[in-house]
Amino acid sequence: MTISPVIRLHPADGVLIARASLPPGTLVADGVTTVERIPSGHKVAIKPIAVGEPVIRYGQIIGFATIPIAPGQHVHVQNIGMGDFAKDYAYCADVKPTPNFDLPATFEGIRRPDGRVATRNYIGILTSVNCSAHVAGLVADVFKKNPFTGDNPLADFPNVDGVVALTHKTGCGMTQNEPLALLRRTLGGYARHVNFSHVIVLGLGCEVNQIGGLMEEQKLAGRLRAMDIQEVGGTRKTVEAGIAFVREALADSNKVKRESVPVSELTVALQCGGSDGYSGVSANPALGAASDLIVRHGGTVILSETPETYGAEHLLTRRAVSREVGEKLVDLMRWWDEYTEREGAEMNANPSPGNKAGGLTTILEKSLGAMAKAGTTNLVDVLRYAEPVTKRGFVFMDTPGYDPVAATGQVAGGANLVCFTTGRGSVFGCKPAPSIKLATNTPMYKRMEEDMDVNCGTILEGEESVQECGQRIFDLILKTASGQPTKSESFDFGGAEFAPWVLGATM
Repeated sequence: MTISPVIRLHPADGVLIARASLPPGTLVADGVTTVERIPSGHKVAIKPIAVGEPVIRYGQIIGFATIPIAPGQHVHVQNIGMGDFAKDYAYCADVKPTPNFDLPATFEGIRRPDGRVATRNYIGILTSVNCSAHVAGLVADVFKKNPFTGDNPLADFPNVDGVVALTHKTGCGMTQNEPLALLRRTLGGYARHVNFSHVIVLGLGCEVNQIGGLMEEQKLAGRLRAMDIQEVGGTRKTVEAGIAFVREALADSNKVKRESVPVSELTVALQCGGSDGYSGVSANPALGAASDLIVRHGGTVILSETPETYGAEHLLTRRAVSREVGEKLVDLMRWWDEYTEREGAEMNANPSPGNKAGGLTTILEKSLGAMAKAGTTNLVDVLRYAEPVTKRGFVFMDTPGYDPVAATGQVAGGANLVCFTTGRGSVFGCKPAPSIKLATNTPMYKRMEEDMDVNCGTILEGEESVQECGQRIFDLILKTASGQPTKSESFDFGGAEFAPWVLGATM
């Protein structure tokens, strides 16, 4: 079978996507040949586009021509830019019943005493403030597995996945309003996370984010052990006390057993990072197909990264189950417009140099590809950053586009597994939730095979359909949720990526 050198995503598109690097003179459409080299994953025009005219990909506007574009030319930052256009939010217009499977799929999960189901079994060390970060690390290091030497201090506790210190750079020098509330909501979500069997929180003692206030505000009494370095008597005594706590918890934590549970117990965070021109063609739509399967089996998926939904929100409001839900999403976009203007930035600054090198041009184009991760089911809720997820189905959470910050919010909200698509090759983990990484293209997958769990480049090569790849991702999600390690877990990723969203001034 001969495969076309370009990919057409919608009949109305005025640009096509290069399947591989195309030299000048390559036939890409009837009567249209390339007039210059088109890099892999980049766009080529197949019709004349006048100055100010919309450039269409996915059947949607991804920008406007800044100079005349001729058929066969490379369409990128040199000739396309942002512009305003009217969006039809059409609230609830595309809402449709989501048929559930008669026999829901299952996985081998860990049923906690309160009935919730975990995919991993960690002991967590949280910090109220950056000042206690080093001490937390000293405690966790005593129990740290070495992925290169094989040394494992937890060898006698095979049902414990690890002891992890999740530290951050704030907690003091901050105003006692929204920034503090957001940090506490994030820490509270992690303290309650189902993938932790036991949690200790370490503070210094004089910080703004007092542990007592955190525990009262987040109703954490009885859920965790708290220690202040100043009260315990300094670094050495606190480390000794922390080590004693972990050693005391290990035997109890190790008692867990996995059992067959329905997919309705899964809450999956959808992430993308290091995106390229193929992200919206292969990995993101394939993850969207897997997302639809999760929802149809009764589970939950969380889309986030509000700046990377900007310009495509009108496609999600059509899927909102109520006007109220749809308007919450639109309100988020308005907040981000005001926020970026106040900070002297712009939404179109989001595509990174790597994104652009991979073929993405504007935030509109990036957003249209990014939202494909959420599949086609109804939008049932819109949440603030790190807010607990309480509804099953497809939900949206307000987060920045920066991957560690976004995923931290999703896990705080209750995600017990992460799926992360990448075109350039992100390395990422998100303890205590396992992170599956999905490569958009085969060359990168082969180059970074030790870090990638799934190659979605098979879609580009015609080896399988989006739906077939989505089924493969879904099957791996079930295996991972049942305890099979991911590539990032083999390298012990996931502690350093904890990054609560920092708002407001540093005082």
